[in-house]
Amino acid sequence: MKFYDCKPAPSPRRARVFIAEKGIEIPTVQVDLRNGEHLKPEFRMINPHCTVPVLVLDDGTRLVSTAAIWRYLEETHPAPPLMGTSAKEKAIIADTQWRIEAEGMQALSEALRNSAPGMKDRAVTGPVPYAQIPELAERGRKRAQQFLELLDFMVGPKPFLCGDRYSVADLDAMVCVDFAKWIKLELPAGASNARRWYESVSSRPSAKA
Repeated sequence: MKFYDCKPAPSPRRARVFIAEKGIEIPTVQVDLRNGEHLKPEFRMINPHCTVPVLVLDDGTRLVSTAAIWRYLEETHPAPPLMGTSAKEKAIIADTQWRIEAEGMQALSEALRNSAPGMKDRAVTGPVPYAQIPELAERGRKRAQQFLELLDFMVGPKPFLCGDRYSVADLDAMVCVDFAKWIKLELPAGASNARRWYESVSSRPSAKA
């Protein structure tokens, strides 16, 4: 297999932390997003959507979404389970992760991509240039702040978001909290549950992957 990554970017980090939790060694190629390497013909041959992460399987199959990479590696390397074992646990984790992605990750992307000078005409990922809309940046900030406030309730007294075991929900929420720092947002000072949880998951070796 081969993993196409961009070390600073949040999206490939979601796959990279998952790979580290599984203890899998996969050869990695860094793609320079800042200098537009993902838009060049050579990378378009690998992924015409011009995004990372990409996982190329041994038979040449290309998985170009975090969800697909997670699913494939969970099926081929089931231990430790990161997406649940029972039907109920799998459903709860999927439900929680969906909310994190929709209300956290997408909001942060909306805020950053519509405001960062370096992303002028790159407000949406992919090969097509889209102009920034400042109003979307402000809306994204508000949505992201609401998500960070909600996270304290989502964690509650549990050690992890979905119970007693670390899962992709914890992975995704941790990446969101770190991503929020890019636009100068952070967990509320009084969010004791979320702060306790964040300190715990951030101390895992995989968080440094």
